[in-house]
Amino acid sequence: MPPGTLEQVTAPSTPFVVGGRLQWSIRGCVSIGILLAFIALPVRGLYRATGSSMEEGFMLVFPRLVQQGRIPNVDFLHLYGPGSLDALSLWYRLFGYTLESQRTFGLLQHLGIIFAMYALTRVWGRLLALGAGAITALMIMTPIGLSALAWHGGVALALWAIVFAIRARHTSATSDWALAGVLAGVALTFRPDIVIAVSLALGVVAWTAWRRALRPLLIGAAVGLLPMWVHLVVAGPGPAIDGIVLDPVFRLRAGRELPRPPSWGIVDGALQAVAEGAPPWWGLPAPAASQQLFLWFFAVVITAIAVPAMAWRRRRHGDHSDQSLVLLVAGIFGLGILPQALQRPDSTHLAWVAVVSWPLLAATIADWVRIRRNRRQLGPSPLPAIIGVGVVAALMFVVAPFYTYRHYLLHTRVSAGELPLPFLVERDDRRFWFGDPNVASALNQLIPDLEELTEPGDRLIVGPADLSRTIYSDVAVYFLFPELEPATYYVEMDPGLADTEGSGLAEDIATADYLVLTNIWTGWNEPNDSSLHLSQEHNQAVADNFCLIGRYEDNLVLLFERCEGGGGVSPADVPGRYPLPADPEFDR
Repeated sequence: MPPGTLEQVTAPSTPFVVGGRLQWSIRGCVSIGILLAFIALPVRGLYRATGSSMEEGFMLVFPRLVQQGRIPNVDFLHLYGPGSLDALSLWYRLFGYTLESQRTFGLLQHLGIIFAMYALTRVWGRLLALGAGAITALMIMTPIGLSALAWHGGVALALWAIVFAIRARHTSATSDWALAGVLAGVALTFRPDIVIAVSLALGVVAWTAWRRALRPLLIGAAVGLLPMWVHLVVAGPGPAIDGIVLDPVFRLRAGRELPRPPSWGIVDGALQAVAEGAPPWWGLPAPAASQQLFLWFFAVVITAIAVPAMAWRRRRHGDHSDQSLVLLVAGIFGLGILPQALQRPDSTHLAWVAVVSWPLLAATIADWVRIRRNRRQLGPSPLPAIIGVGVVAALMFVVAPFYTYRHYLLHTRVSAGELPLPFLVERDDRRFWFGDPNVASALNQLIPDLEELTEPGDRLIVGPADLSRTIYSDVAVYFLFPELEPATYYVEMDPGLADTEGSGLAEDIATADYLVLTNIWTGWNEPNDSSLHLSQEHNQAVADNFCLIGRYEDNLVLLFERCEGGGGVSPADVPGRYPLPADPEFDR
């Protein structure tokens, strides 16, 4: 078998084999060992990193609700498919309901993406695959840490579906086609919104082999989609479509979308603005944080389009090599997920798209260098791979160093004990890390008071202090008090959903026993509809039914208890609004 053929992606000399005898080479083990070491450097710090109190919070709380028999889209708002919640609910039963357990699941999802890109780029040789894996790790491990978000699971499964579909092109094995279909189906139960990207990518792979591929692919996909079929039956088609399609695509968009392209002179995303208060410690010249997002946006869009376009052009001109096929298929998937970056081009969503296209860009550049060398009749050399990876690494350092290298190095330095940990909020064996000492102090003061007042089964609502503007919610508080029942459908709170007239939030408030409302996110400021104050009926429901009994850290956190006749205090009128905190991790 000549070097550079596609079979190297899943050949017996690599660990990516399904069927047959698995064999290991020393060079292959060394390559994977180096990549694992690169991944491991920041992991200790990431396990104790600041968490996103809503997004990571609901990946802790929602699977717990599923364990209790609650139904997504019926009993609580969930904007994605049921697959990730089903998987995590089983994971928590096996390994415990802790932050560390959840982050371990998130790490496994990251590894799935990294090694899928390693497998896909293995056709260019170990050196290029190693560089592509490192680029992938820098992209996927930096935006939101080890949070076990559904996006990561969906992308990992989809990429492995592509790996096995490409393998099936060479083995002609029905089992490989079926496995690709199963993985694709499960991926869609995690993130149904990647259906176009997955369908196009697998369609291209199966195009010339559709007689062998179509039936096992479709049967496999139907099996993989089993959690979705069950959810449609249990929740009902109406609530499922409402929660998975209408809420995120139509109702939520106006309150979460950001300008395209990002603003040159200001960071548009509120969460990114929190983190970008100071330049990194290394002190090298770099564009401002907002300028990096502006440049990165165009680089992400151009790369996502260029990689499959160049691969298509190569195949049209007679290049039917395995490399061009991988670039075309995986590049089409990378292009298909581009809407993630277009609808909200902050650093997180840009990285979520670049994680596929940019490692493929390294392979594309390596091919161009190799072709140039062949024309000059130069022999085999690692130079093409070195140049390909080096160009992409340099591109990242020019357009997005704050959002890639800085985060990686930050958590690596925390792992090594060079930097202090963020601020811990802890109750029994449940803990959560916050980036602001005042937030941590307020919640640590709240915990014993709420613990003394409540009994298991009491109903709790956590949300922003001004419930006419539900920009964010600190869902992690529910995680700290698992014996209390969330009293609202809107455990996760989003603008344009919970704060609208007739959303049902006011009725939920009337059934609660306690409210924990925070001013942590009062300074939230984005150029979208999240700045609007919508229905006041939710604040009025608080005034009519609750008394304010606790204030912590200058009203940063407010505790309300149900009282006869209500206290007449609207939480929106409590003075002492608190601005978005500056995460001290980035001031070091």
